[in-house]
Amino acid sequence: MNKKKCVIYCRVSTEKESQEQSIVRQQEELEILAAEMFYECVGIFTDRQSGYDMDREGLLNLLDRIQAEPIDAVFIQDETRLGRGNARVAILHVIAKSNTAVISNHTNGALELNEMDTMLLEILAIVEEYQRKLHNAKIRRGMKRAVQRGYDPSRNLHNIDRGPGRERLELPIEEIVALRNKGMTFDEISRVLIGLGHSVSKATVHRRYKEFQEQEH
Repeated sequence: MNKKKCVIYCRVSTEKESQEQSIVRQQEELEILAAEMFYECVGIFTDRQSGYDMDREGLLNLLDRIQAEPIDAVFIQDETRLGRGNARVAILHVIAKSNTAVISNHTNGALELNEMDTMLLEILAIVEEYQRKLHNAKIRRGMKRAVQRGYDPSRNLHNIDRGPGRERLELPIEEIVALRNKGMTFDEISRVLIGLGHSVSKATVHRRYKEFQEQEH
């Protein structure tokens, strides 16, 4: 039987030597708890910074880890170790999106959220979902406007099988120029190209267009 995987996160608020023993104690207690709950610990992350600070090396490495591979749980001493104030809610939201549980030594099990925290996390999830819908709607609108102005997306179908990476930055400059000449904004052009499989920003489209103009002159 394969054990579930977990990571451990420990934090103290300062770099004072007097707090060093607290880090050691947190880690030892969480390792014992993880073993008792039949988890395999695959990573330990520590910070010596304020919980209000989001820019913590250990925390950022932890979030990278749970987003890069399936991790079943994050073990913490108590919820304040993750963060305080708005930082704590934001961090819990990111962890929840990775389908990773948070287990607290304080409660000897899954972190128990109060009613306000639960409501805030639900609101954040709803807002992100509507942001995705709005983003997709803008892409569809950009494509529709391009077609209405005479753009033929089938001319660019040869790009659809290109893998991610640098090749996608080889943008069809002739298409960019044509769409710009039809009166479309750089934002609208970037959305059309995204719909065709190019990973490109408005700024990149603008830069390529300016480069083309400079070469022409």
